[in-house]
Amino acid sequence: MARPLYQVADVLERNEELLTRYTGNSWQLRTLHALRKCRTAALGGHIDRCNDPRCDRLHLSYNSCRNRHCPKCQGHKREQWIRAREKELLNVPYFHVVFTLPDTLNQLCLYAPKQVYTILFKTAWSVLRDFGADPKFLGAGTGMVAILHTWGQNLSLHPHLHCIVPGGGLTANGKWKYAKNKGKYLFPVKAMSKVFRARFVENIGKEFDQPRSFYDRLFAKDWVVYAKRPFANPEYVVEYLGRYTHKIAIGNHRIRSIANGKVIFTAKDYKKGGAKQLLGLSDAEFIRRFSLHVLPKGFVRIRHYGILSSTKKKTVLPLLMAEMGQPPPKQESPPILHRRCPSCNEGILVTVFMFDGRGPPGHWIAKIKEQDRNPRAGTA
Repeated sequence: MARPLYQVADVLERNEELLTRYTGNSWQLRTLHALRKCRTAALGGHIDRCNDPRCDRLHLSYNSCRNRHCPKCQGHKREQWIRAREKELLNVPYFHVVFTLPDTLNQLCLYAPKQVYTILFKTAWSVLRDFGADPKFLGAGTGMVAILHTWGQNLSLHPHLHCIVPGGGLTANGKWKYAKNKGKYLFPVKAMSKVFRARFVENIGKEFDQPRSFYDRLFAKDWVVYAKRPFANPEYVVEYLGRYTHKIAIGNHRIRSIANGKVIFTAKDYKKGGAKQLLGLSDAEFIRRFSLHVLPKGFVRIRHYGILSSTKKKTVLPLLMAEMGQPPPKQESPPILHRRCPSCNEGILVTVFMFDGRGPPGHWIAKIKEQDRNPRAGTA
């Protein structure tokens, strides 16, 4: 993908002195400053040399912020996550289930995001767990991988969970049992929706002291649980889920213009079948909405439950894979990632000097400028 012309960081940088006005708390402010400085001299960096003697070029790179809300820092993490999950796939159907909160809860989400989002995870899992345990629907222990998203396409607050659920579960005697129609059908979504609403409201009532009218408004609306048809094959599951795991409120590629103190970006209109449209927000409103999706410090937004939990995966998955004739997952060390030289695309970049926010010494800058003026000249 080509480098985007405009970035979230550009909008943050030109509003550096005003970020305090547009954020709700100090943690959001710290996050925005990290994104603003990502891959700039402020975070320091390193100078790398191509190890191919035919090239031998020097490259100046600035450090990334590694913040999970940063548009520039998610690609590498997403690929690592995908590769790890591929090894855990069972040869069974999988469903994509989405639990969505109504906008009546938005104010409470802003006031106490950690508590509300924790209840969302807890309630969604209780619904899937209990529907799976019910012999009428499955009669086995299931699992899920859940990812929290808090945004809509226009950057408004829209909390929902994307869940991947296997089309079956583990019976009491340790055997795999498929969901109805050999895993082509999970659980009735209308029934799940009603149970989800009732349990979530009950859990909210235990955590917060709200007036009766608040709960009346919650029950006045139908809540939506959506379950897509099973994936064509298990291998597609993780690639599909990878789109959601390290996604953020808006990627740089969606920004079309940042002229005249206004941010123009693309958004899908789901009322028109997902057709793309252009939306415009002032810098202040863009930053305010972006800040809504900065999660509380330390909050875990990807969680594993049931037979897909970290404890069960080590014991249950190898047994199920053996039952299905699959090879057990291999315990491998993380791969060593090499960076190709962007000049020759043959050599590997080797770091020869690291520097802090004060920047690289002048003689290194002089060497890089010399090679840029005379590409054939050596850099030694």
